[in-house]
Formats: sequence, structure tokens, C-alpha cells
Amino acid sequence: MQLVVARIGRAHGIKGEVTVEVRTDEPELRLAPGAVLATEPAATGPLTIETGRVHSGRLLLRFEGVSDRTGAEALRNTLLIAEIDPEELPEEEDEYYDHQLMDLDVVTKDGEEVGRITEISHLPSQDLFIVERPDGSEVMIPFVESIVIEIDLEEQRAVIDPPPGLIDDRAEIVSSKEDPSDDDSVEGDSVDGDSVKDSDA
Repeated sequence: MQLVVARIGRAHGIKGEVTVEVRTDEPELRLAPGAVLATEPAATGPLTIETGRVHSGRLLLRFEGVSDRTGAEALRNTLLIAEIDPEELPEEEDEYYDHQLMDLDVVTKDGEEVGRITEISHLPSQDLFIVERPDGSEVMIPFVESIVIEIDLEEQRAVIDPPPGLIDDRAEIVSSKEDPSDDDSVEGDSVDGDSVKDSDA
């Protein structure tokens, strides 16, 4: 199984290094020197990582055969793709690869159907499940322990305990527009919590 583990950014310096946008929780494994990665577009690769280092909070990589800024700039926006065993599991308990979470049915703890996970969005602060509702609309569910209370891979479902307004915010917005003087309308709740450890590759 092939999974995107990083996207190449701009060149750094003049010796062929590039910044990368990491898309894996295991960069020390997937983006280590010696790793051979497929690419998108495919014609750019495969690329073999020669060196890697962290500079000002960003991961910098240099690839074999790329030794100057011109070569590094030519790689910009290339996706780096790792080949993994589909049966492989993350090392830590309660960690998941994106492909394990995709297409899980999302239900509330009371059994209400919410929808199906169609995408996982990795933000700096937390990860989000993009869930397609039965009516075709989408809702974003923060992947935090206080909201996502169970991942059952055998049953292919994610159980959530959503705070007020998370999955029914559209109805509340309409209600507040219809009656601006209604002091009981919910404007929206902020969600706080520690991200559940998760891994996309």
C-alpha cells in the first residue's frame, strides 16, 4: 500500500536541500536517510534520501543526485510516497494510520448515525475527521480524546461524544438568523483537548 508521507517545499540554501511538509507521525522512520520513496508526479522519482536535519522547526532533506538549488527547486510540490504493509500497525497503542480510519462509520455514543469518514485533515493544532453526512453535506470532527471516545476497527466505526453545536451547527445558525434576538441561540463552542495519537504513515 502506498501512502503520502510528505510534500516537498522550497529549496533551502544552495546545496540541494529542500524543506518538506511532513504528513506522517513517524518521520524518523519514513523519512530517514537511505529511504527510497516514490513520487507524484511519478517521473520525478524515485528519490533516495541522502541526509535529513531539523532547522528552525522545519525538516530539511537532501536527495541523492540533487546537489544544487536549481535541482532542489525542480522538486517543489512533489509528493513523497512510502510503500507500507497494509497489515502494519503503529508502534504506540491508540495510534492509527489514515488508511485504517478512512471509510469508518461515525456514530454518537447514543447510536445516532453521523456519517462516514472520507478524509483526515492534519492541522498544526490537531487532526480532523472530514465526515460525509447521509444528506451529502460534510461535518468536521476534531480527533481528540474528549470527542472521539472509541475507534473500533473490527466493527469499522468511530464512536463520538460531540459537544453541543458540533454536528448540528447548521441548524443553530439558521435559527439564529431567523431570530437574532433569541438569546438562547448557540453561536458555537470551542473544542479543547489533547489530540489522540494518530499516524498517517
